[in-house]
Amino acid sequence: MTLFTLLLVLAWERLFKLGEHWQLDHRLEVVFHRLHRFSLAQTLALVLGWMVVVGALLWLSQGLFFGVLTLALWVIIGLLCVGAGIKRKHYRAYLQAARQGDAHASDQMAEELALIHGLPVDCSEEERLRELQNALLWINYRYYLAPLFWFVVSGPYGPIALAGYAFLRAYQTWLARHNTPLERSRSGIDSLLHWLDWIPVRLVGVAYALIGHGEKALPAWFASLGDRRTSQYQVLTHLAQFSLAREPHTDPVQTPRAAVTLARKVTLVVVVVVALLTIYGTLL
Repeated sequence: MTLFTLLLVLAWERLFKLGEHWQLDHRLEVVFHRLHRFSLAQTLALVLGWMVVVGALLWLSQGLFFGVLTLALWVIIGLLCVGAGIKRKHYRAYLQAARQGDAHASDQMAEELALIHGLPVDCSEEERLRELQNALLWINYRYYLAPLFWFVVSGPYGPIALAGYAFLRAYQTWLARHNTPLERSRSGIDSLLHWLDWIPVRLVGVAYALIGHGEKALPAWFASLGDRRTSQYQVLTHLAQFSLAREPHTDPVQTPRAAVTLARKVTLVVVVVVALLTIYGTLL
């Protein structure tokens, strides 16, 4: 059921999901706005409570209507947690503004796309566009590849793990947009996601390393296996930039497009590998 749900969710997200309606990040804002104090204990309590609620719903649905209700819940959870509908909207708005030469609008959308890690200031246009590429690659990881990883490796508990990861992602985004860096630090959200992302970033990094310049990317990937301090964002984007080294970093339209094209290739590779492994496991 995992593979069927995954393919259905990805197809629906690609065809119909645009905006915030089917995005958990948007739905949880009403909960986050009630928070006024922040701590690691509170973050853990919130995410564990959310996972218990999701697990209880799945447990209550077992056996009802010949399993159809359970399948529907898997799909609904997947639709809420996988995909970056609103980010795709911002990306299209950025491209439109860049084509029209509207520097203010394109800068505004670029800042929105790079909300979590930000864009550098007092730098060259080439460096700024490279960081925009990195932000787009990270969005693809956060909203597609990492959720896919937790959904698949958790087996029958996939929807619960997926919901938990999406909750933390939504909380981090909300804190970055509405709160100070100190409050975000107190919440412990960055540390939690750092460790949760450690394994999936290395697995996705293999795909980027193989697609790019292997003679340079693979040694960097092996070095990352023993690196526990560097942020996962830097590890992933450093490996991805080996694949983008031959692309121009001067065109405000083509530069982000190159990153999105690469991200789609890696996503397709990962989905195909997951499908083959799942089918092979089923045959066994």
